[in-house]
Amino acid sequence: MLNDRAKILLKTLVERYIHEGQPLGSRALAKFSGLDLSPATVRNVMTDLEEMGYVTSPHISAGRTPTALGYRFFVDSLLVVKSLNNLQMTMLENRMHPANPARLVNVASNLLSELTQFVGVVMAPRRSGGAVFRYIEFMALTEKRILLILVTPDGDVQNRIIFTETIYNQSDLIEAGNFLNQHYAGCTLEEIRARLQGELTQIRQDISHLMNAAIDVGCETLQPDNEAVVITGEHKLFDVSDLSENLSSLKKLFELFERKSKLLQLMELSRRAQGVKIFIGGESDSTIQEEISVVMAPYEIEGEIVGTVGVIGPRRMAYEQVIPVVDITAKLLSSSLSQH
Repeated sequence: MLNDRAKILLKTLVERYIHEGQPLGSRALAKFSGLDLSPATVRNVMTDLEEMGYVTSPHISAGRTPTALGYRFFVDSLLVVKSLNNLQMTMLENRMHPANPARLVNVASNLLSELTQFVGVVMAPRRSGGAVFRYIEFMALTEKRILLILVTPDGDVQNRIIFTETIYNQSDLIEAGNFLNQHYAGCTLEEIRARLQGELTQIRQDISHLMNAAIDVGCETLQPDNEAVVITGEHKLFDVSDLSENLSSLKKLFELFERKSKLLQLMELSRRAQGVKIFIGGESDSTIQEEISVVMAPYEIEGEIVGTVGVIGPRRMAYEQVIPVVDITAKLLSSSLSQH
């Protein structure tokens, strides 16, 4: 446990280092902390903090910088989160509009990047129950080619071609669509597949073949994609000195974006979390590289958590500004998607 004096000095060190990017000496810490302490007393406290693993000295006389453990203590115990300003809130509310739900995931990722000047990431919605449809329609293209139109609960429209051996007229197609919409709208496609076997005796056998084909194509079309992660603003990391000065680390980070497996692990962990979750590079249980931190929050549709939004940036980021951006974006995305 740290006493109040040590907490204030650690908080001052982390905040000044995030702002300036330079190690802080004892004299500067004494000045910025607001405490009436001599540089010698501050040095003693810093020595204790270093022994506890909260700070480190890049060079013997260069002052101190926070470690991953120091950042973690700061984020968990000392951080004062700021509210978004009116301009930021207006931008989020105006652009996270439910009128076009199919684009909301991309819009959210762009906003996260714009507002933080780091990388915005959003996991596309993945319902636990599997693929779900709100509306199905069939349209004849040629004698044996039928257009299947699937509308998801999120308002996303998917079009697929079904090839059949049977020739259907438009009334047959309307009958099939009406039956599925009346009896199965809102069900997962897997549930429909299981129920169809016992219930299709109500309609003609040739129509049942069409419905089974539609469900097969629908399951394939709407199957959650494990790689469905929208990433925006990667180029902004070239403007972050902590990262751009180390090309090896930057290369590894771009491999993270390309392969996405580690990123998806973090997003799945955040999906099961309550509220904002922060991953700090260099922690013993972290799966990300040392120079990086990730701030994430889950979002939901009608009470069911279906994905994650987040920001990827340097470990030396202004957490008090990034956290509310991620938090509010997740809440607005939840609200907008739940309206559809």
